Amino acid sequence: MWIEALFLKQRNNVKATQAIFREILQRQPQTLYWLGDIVVLGYKNAAWPMVDTFLANCEEAGVDVKAIMGNHDVMGRPKKGQRNFQKRFPDHVPTGYAHVTDGVGVILLNSNFSTLTVQQQAEQQTFYEDTLRAYDDDPEIRAVIVTTHYAPFSNSRLVGSSKPVQQRFVMPYQASKKAKLFITGHAHAFEKFEVGGKVFLVIGGGGGLHQPLHRNPFKYEDRAIDYKPMFHYLTVWREEDDLHVCSHRLNDDQKGFTDGYGFVI
Repeated sequence: MWIEALFLKQRNNVKATQAIFREILQRQPQTLYWLGDIVVLGYKNAAWPMVDTFLANCEEAGVDVKAIMGNHDVMGRPKKGQRNFQKRFPDHVPTGYAHVTDGVGVILLNSNFSTLTVQQQAEQQTFYEDTLRAYDDDPEIRAVIVTTHYAPFSNSRLVGSSKPVQQRFVMPYQASKKAKLFITGHAHAFEKFEVGGKVFLVIGGGGGLHQPLHRNPFKYEDRAIDYKPMFHYLTVWREEDDLHVCSHRLNDDQKGFTDGYGFVI
């Protein structure tokens, strides 16, 4: 947004997003999970053509795309933003849904709580906790990933941490036997936290203006303090019950990607 550019530095951000799109299409993942803020203002029809082209290319390449809404997708005119989003992602369910890729259950939750009624929030909570229990009991599910847009933990000076996500979604994730990753966006940075013995990732490097982080002192201890790419995307793949995670960073000249921070759970 133009107001963000008053405070944060631009670095060919649209071209960076386009580079990530091209790289994903070349990689051809089985499933692409998109964690919100698909466009700058979801209600504006003019914001969607670049995304529409990418989604058409994904369909042609056989890449299944699942998504959740971020705050920008519903900003300004929430109902129209939701309609535009749902048109592009017909599998999306505003009160949460789940999808399985290669034995990994991915739970996609709506953290735009202000757009949900009290009843819808309760429905989503029930769905979330029931799905975690079902996946824990299902031998076909080898690992579980929880996703939201808003981050329960972030050192971002601009958006910080979401208390509602902490209160509603963190404890069930920590209690699950198979849940191994909690991945979010919203904060435009890469951050890794370990809370209650579980891993939380912030992967907001898809093209937004990079946000400054609290470093001294930390609000939360960042386990990836030396890895702060300007733009990046994440791959996750399974080997037996282990999840392999790698962040791929866009090179400074924006002409290629380098495998950056990686780990195994």
